[in-house]
Amino acid sequence: MNILFMGPPGAGKGTQAAAIVNEFGIPHISTGDAFRLAIKQETPIGVKAKGYMDQGLLVPDDVTIGIVGERLQQSDCEKGFLLDGFPRTLSQAEALEEILSRLNTQLDYVVNLKVDRDKLMARLTGRRICKECGSSYHVIFNPSKQEGVCDIDGGELYQRSDDNEESVGKRLDEYINKTAPLLDFYQEKGLLRQIDGEMEIDAVTTEIVSILRG
Repeated sequence: MNILFMGPPGAGKGTQAAAIVNEFGIPHISTGDAFRLAIKQETPIGVKAKGYMDQGLLVPDDVTIGIVGERLQQSDCEKGFLLDGFPRTLSQAEALEEILSRLNTQLDYVVNLKVDRDKLMARLTGRRICKECGSSYHVIFNPSKQEGVCDIDGGELYQRSDDNEESVGKRLDEYINKTAPLLDFYQEKGLLRQIDGEMEIDAVTTEIVSILRG
């Protein structure tokens, strides 16, 4: 089963992705993870991406697309995958279709998590991340058992520098302008499934699993 998760920053994609990959036994592929793997393995395109990143430059679309394509060809994706954070634009969506076509496969579902803008602001400005493992918490909605300490490995929790109201607002606007048009793209293909991301975490998971098991 090939799944794409969509939704604005703070919608809960990471939390739900962890539950879904556990339920279906497929890999969770975020662009960040794909980049790190390509760089670690020192693949030609990984080396190219590292060159841009080391200079503090944005990685061009063709390199990002190449890294995702490389990741999707790995053996753990043979039974399916869950994409998160890619594609972000229509041109990337079209490139993804070409990649999947070459692999003789296609997306089965595009799951979009819908959350009100005000709630997204509250979620993102209250988010805390573990410095060690990257686990995500929230001071109100999903606090750690011990304040400032990760439940998993005891790592220190911190607030991202861009998790303030001004930065969050800009990120949400950018998402709406650049990524939201993808919803129409996938709606026309009959792949889009809308989920109320404001429900309790377990309720969201249950609804997604119900849709995927169809």
